[in-house]
Amino acid sequence: MTSSPPDKLAFTLPSGRRRVTPARFGPESRRDRLLPQLIRNCVLDDEGQQCLQVRLGSAEAANPAARALLDTEAGTALHLHRVLDDTEYAALFPRIIGYEPDAAEPFLLYAAPRGVPAARTHVMAATDQQRLTRDLMLALCLLADQGLVPRGVSPATVLWDGARVQLWGLEAMTRTGRPRTPWGRPPFCSPEQRRGEGLADPRDAVWSAAQVLYRLVTGRPGAADRAPADLGEHRALDRTLRQAFAPRADGRPTPAQLLELLAPGAARRVRLTLPADEQRPHREAFEEALRLKRQAPAARTEDGTGAAAGPGNGEVLCPYCLEAIQLDLGELFVTDSRMQYKPLDLAGINNPVRRNDIMRGAVQKCTADPDFPEHFIPVPYLTYGRPLTVAMVGQSSTGKSHLLTQMIAAVTDGGLEPFGLKWQSVNPEQHARFVRERVQPLRSGRVLDHTAALGLDDFARFVESLLITDARGQVRPVAFFDLGGEDLVRTDAALRFLLGVDALIFVVDPALALPLPQLDHVRERLDVEVNRDGDLAFGTVLDRLPKNGPYLDVPAAMVLGKADLLRFQPPVDRWLARPPATSLDPAPIREESRDVYGLLRRHAGQAWLRPFDAMRRCTLHIASATGGQEAHGRYPAGAGPRRVLEPLLALLAMHGLIDVPGGAEALAVGEVPVLETVPREEAQKAGGSAGSSGGGEHR
Repeated sequence: MTSSPPDKLAFTLPSGRRRVTPARFGPESRRDRLLPQLIRNCVLDDEGQQCLQVRLGSAEAANPAARALLDTEAGTALHLHRVLDDTEYAALFPRIIGYEPDAAEPFLLYAAPRGVPAARTHVMAATDQQRLTRDLMLALCLLADQGLVPRGVSPATVLWDGARVQLWGLEAMTRTGRPRTPWGRPPFCSPEQRRGEGLADPRDAVWSAAQVLYRLVTGRPGAADRAPADLGEHRALDRTLRQAFAPRADGRPTPAQLLELLAPGAARRVRLTLPADEQRPHREAFEEALRLKRQAPAARTEDGTGAAAGPGNGEVLCPYCLEAIQLDLGELFVTDSRMQYKPLDLAGINNPVRRNDIMRGAVQKCTADPDFPEHFIPVPYLTYGRPLTVAMVGQSSTGKSHLLTQMIAAVTDGGLEPFGLKWQSVNPEQHARFVRERVQPLRSGRVLDHTAALGLDDFARFVESLLITDARGQVRPVAFFDLGGEDLVRTDAALRFLLGVDALIFVVDPALALPLPQLDHVRERLDVEVNRDGDLAFGTVLDRLPKNGPYLDVPAAMVLGKADLLRFQPPVDRWLARPPATSLDPAPIREESRDVYGLLRRHAGQAWLRPFDAMRRCTLHIASATGGQEAHGRYPAGAGPRRVLEPLLALLAMHGLIDVPGGAEALAVGEVPVLETVPREEAQKAGGSAGSSGGGEHR
């Protein structure tokens, strides 16, 4: 260990609390020549605690893929700590001491490794082989029960101290069912994993473990795509692991089956030792809320979506004054070089191509309400039928503007194409300004300024509008409103536009909603506190919307924003790491909604779920507009958005622009289960006392 003066090290403990301590570091090396992580021994001087630091240098940290590897490792280590810390199985994996993922040089701290890599052992004694095999299968069984597949099992990551295994290589973890990507070196990576084919399966790791054991028994590597030719000469290995060398995962035993063969009853003991499911009561509350929503009558319209109908007869609703207007060629304007409006005279323009191009960049002065402040509407907004308006809702500093910017950027990057949708700007000049002033700065890593507040005589204006063409060729203008938090708690005419809004996105700031200890240092930096009464802007907007019946029928999405702050916290860790959706399946959307509902209900309280409780059709989502925290007005690793498009996709589906199995209605409230629609008399005949608990039809 170096004798240089100690550095100050600040990091988050697995409990979520912060720790600052002097630290001394030893020489640095690379853990694997193909991986970006660096490792060095470390002593925390406040307690003399010896540990291992895994970190990224500044050059590696600028690479999003390298940061993603470190995030995977941190998330896996923390998950195992939560699940196994108080059990006998914790010793099978590295013990995490702390982490700092958002620094310029992010790092993890582990307790000193136990044992030496199997790669340093030429041939292992038979008694050690038995214990190592049992421990390795026990570790794989534990991971499989958590839906995890370790892709990095190799002689370099299997440590042995003469008594127990310790399995490293957590950066290579993936989730069961995720698409395989090439990883590892033959023969220790399975044939399917090496080729990146199909979906990850716990039996991928069974192949890897079998290859490690063959190497320890024989002192040489096995074949890369089949069982070793001399396997029959090693009876113990042949008896337990012959099927583990099957070239396809479906031909191999599971970790639990092998563990049962090696240690009967061990797999069952594992399941009994793991902590109980704490989310069950919250899932049940979510399902009950959906049941009540399904029973409520839906407001139906000619398009079958429940959306507010437009004026008709070529008229649309002005998004500002809420009066019916239609295209008037005598009220058209264009901007001059000084960005001032000047009248547009189309009389001398006979070329239809040029005429249409000029009109696309023109605006119409709305005179429907002479008492309303002067306002202008882009011409394409008036020529494609009923527009769809989307409003972002949340207090100041919740990240609404960053989320909306990345959402629109994802659309313009082609994110809607897998769903059969195409886009075009409503007004090219307005769109170019939005990209120049918001998209490009954010993508370059700059923090956007807060949304400017409205003046006393001003009114809400949409910040961007797009023309969305669905798979049937139908075009609809979609306009996005993004008001400052202080404007959303006003109750004067500034919020009148809400009376005509078609969709709402409620953005939840985890620092304000969730009293989790890992968010304390964020609250301290932002000088904010947890608000147990919910977001004041949510209540103001919900109270302003017209209501007809027990629920509001405007489609809505709730988004747990800044989710990168909780990327190692379940269930955020599960959803934030998922790749962007390429098809809209109601089942995972409802599953994500249920998980976010449970997280907020358990930690934030029902006040933060008021939009879900008030809106009949409301999905819940996890998203991060930037992928990390800001430092000095910038995002050190750049702004990497995650799952920003999913809330908009749900809203478009609820408005009928995207077809989904079961229909737009079922997307948010679910399809009616058979048991929910069986009349009392039939239920009693079919199940004896099944209907005796009350409820009758639509239980």
